[in-house]
Amino acid sequence: MSDKDPKEFAAKMKEDKKDEIMQNYESFKDYLGDQVRRGEKLGLGEEGLTIGAKRVADYLAQHEEPRNREEKVLNEMWNVASKDEREHMAHVLVKLANQTN
Repeated sequence: MSDKDPKEFAAKMKEDKKDEIMQNYESFKDYLGDQVRRGEKLGLGEEGLTIGAKRVADYLAQHEEPRNREEKVLNEMWNVASKDEREHMAHVLVKLANQTN
């Protein structure tokens, strides 16, 4: 998860690449894992990674339609969660991403 603005990053990403990432839950988790590893290599700690995960999740919830059941559940949970609950969910997403690949 980088410090780049998720909206700006997504705007530059080709639609077919976005579809590839979002097509199924496993490819989504793999992408998250790759981004967490990239952030770790840049020196981001758990808190920095969590902030990045929250920014990405906020963007996805506002601008992207879920493309599978798992993403739909995550989207619905994110949309009903409080600010504190979203921070906890972002921590869990980073933890999950660390277990991929």
